[in-house]
Amino acid sequence: MVTSLDKNTALILIDLQNGIVNFPITKPAKEVLAKAAQLVSAFRKENLTIVVVNVDPTKSLLNDLRKDVKTQFVSFPDKWYEIAPEIKTTDADIFITKNAWNAFSNPALDLALKKRGITGIVLAGISTSVGVEGTARAASERGYNLTFAIDAMADTNADAHEHSVKRIFPRIGEVDDTEKIIEKLIGQRV
Repeated sequence: MVTSLDKNTALILIDLQNGIVNFPITKPAKEVLAKAAQLVSAFRKENLTIVVVNVDPTKSLLNDLRKDVKTQFVSFPDKWYEIAPEIKTTDADIFITKNAWNAFSNPALDLALKKRGITGIVLAGISTSVGVEGTARAASERGYNLTFAIDAMADTNADAHEHSVKRIFPRIGEVDDTEKIIEKLIGQRV
């Protein structure tokens, strides 16, 4: 349950890009995207930072270091990398491309957040146990206060999703649904 949000909280959306939202995931992508879009709208109304992360696995070190990996990423069509149209981005948003599970693997993310005085993060995206959890662990190690929008994330594996949500996230942050997070966000300005 979300009890509070920092005054300087950023929304970080993980891998809500065309290529990923078309994966077979634990709930319909349109539901995840609708909840994420609600968060974007609320953060925009409150004039808070929005970070949009996509992944480019073709530049992953796994391609060079792990020859035993069955999937070697070579290339994808340009549209694969584009953020899903349901997420209405603006030039004011921060755009980060990661090549690993964790968005903080791109040092530009931490620098951009610190420059803006961000101390809290609301996380959402796909996939819960990979990109979201990887980013959450790195954010926690860097001292950010974390809130997880549980209904704005999904995974390709239901057991992995449940493990992250029930076992990992409550140890490093607060877990709630989009509606409650938005209520808390709006309630803080009153």
